[in-house]
Amino acid sequence: MPDRLNEKIEFYYPTMSKGQKKIADFITKNGEKASFMTASALGDAVGVSESTVVRFASDIGYRGYPELRKGLQENIKNKLTSVQRMEAAGKYDGDDFINRAFSADIEMIKQTRDNISRKDFFSAVSALNSARRIYILGVRSSAFLAGFASYYLNFFYDSVLINTSAESEMFEQMLKIKETDVCIVVSFPRYSARTVNALKYAKSRGAKIISVTDSPDSPIAPYADCLLLASSNMVSFVDSLAAPLSLMNALIAAAAMEKKEEFSEELEALEKIWDEYRIYRTNEE
Repeated sequence: MPDRLNEKIEFYYPTMSKGQKKIADFITKNGEKASFMTASALGDAVGVSESTVVRFASDIGYRGYPELRKGLQENIKNKLTSVQRMEAAGKYDGDDFINRAFSADIEMIKQTRDNISRKDFFSAVSALNSARRIYILGVRSSAFLAGFASYYLNFFYDSVLINTSAESEMFEQMLKIKETDVCIVVSFPRYSARTVNALKYAKSRGAKIISVTDSPDSPIAPYADCLLLASSNMVSFVDSLAAPLSLMNALIAAAAMEKKEEFSEELEALEKIWDEYRIYRTNEE
């Protein structure tokens, strides 16, 4: 069975009833509008009953219309404005909103764990441990993921965090990137055009690309030597990046564990420096 909404519609379209084809055609042509519509409103828009809309969702492989609408929102989320994202998140309902937000993060972490390509993950680990230098690229909401990666990779690797908001400076920071380097690129909806442009440059220089993103349809996916997908969704206008952070944590930890003996010596040296210069508070303090 196809996974994504457009694929499901295309797959089942030849066997759909006349009313179901009306629904499919409307969704295909008016995705952004349909993503905010109830089953009743969608039925009214195409001239079918609410029950026909509900059956349509079930017949193409969803557990109900709410799940279909969620799939539709996933399809078009990179096109949504902040106001539309707020609307798509549904109503604010106090404690239920807290439960919904945390439950969504838990589910996305599980999905990421179960679906991550083990081949690409361990290829990325090997790439990190054989790189001359590691460049880490992520802007806007992805900047904190890039910063997290940079903080820990800097303990053991020669790494460069691309942390400027000016596109011209991004290229200046990446000027010396070459085929012996790795570029970790992080981008989630709404995808940054600056990130894609910088990625194209890194690829043209022969660097190995590790793309961390949410979908094979992401604009950074085609450039990846190692494609690491993490589930991401909207909580109001906020991007939920709990699963991408878990993935980044796993990637860095796995790379360090692969060279555990070598890195242990460096960590011991760091601990002595931290103690000598009182970087961290002690229990006595």
